[in-house]
Amino acid sequence: MPRKNYHHGDLKNALIEAGIEILSKEGVNDLSLRKAARKAGVSHAAPYAHFTDKQALIAAIALDGHSKIHARIEEVLALYPNDPLKQLVRLAWAYMQFGLESPAHYKITFSGLIENEKNYPELAEVTRQSLTALQKIITDCQTGKVLVRGEYETEVVAVSLWGLIHGLVSLVIESQVSSDLMKRTQPKDMVIAALQQVVRVPISIKMLK
Repeated sequence: MPRKNYHHGDLKNALIEAGIEILSKEGVNDLSLRKAARKAGVSHAAPYAHFTDKQALIAAIALDGHSKIHARIEEVLALYPNDPLKQLVRLAWAYMQFGLESPAHYKITFSGLIENEKNYPELAEVTRQSLTALQKIITDCQTGKVLVRGEYETEVVAVSLWGLIHGLVSLVIESQVSSDLMKRTQPKDMVIAALQQVVRVPISIKMLK
């Protein structure tokens, strides 16, 4: 159903939403600016005010996803400025929440559909900022003996932890976790269980309340 009532000036977001819907239901081969325009309820020429081609739209979808994740990181850091363990736990849960709330957007954000990320420096910058923030949390956790300070550089540890939670979120939203387990276990508990494998002190679901 075309979206006829988007707010003037919000065309870019309307096209991003249309792109997410097309990609999630029909795949990248069926995405085009013309099709996104039709779904958003605007003229075929309208998308070119914001996007040069299909790749630019996909990059904008990924940028929007990474920006939303980074905003959640900033919120966690502001809420718990002196508690790196709680930052780590809350950040992992915020990441899971994004996947649960916007599974299609989450999948596309990390889909690898962008052919040349060097053409989109804003996307590279926001992902760099998020990874840098995670590295700072890890360093603080290592200083507080919450995480082991091993032989690997902080960036390697950060990517490994990111992969741990990213994999968990992907399994959940792709329905790869058994329905019986999902009935018995809440996503919050899964996040805590995953982190407890690497955190040296006891953590509990109470940290997410």
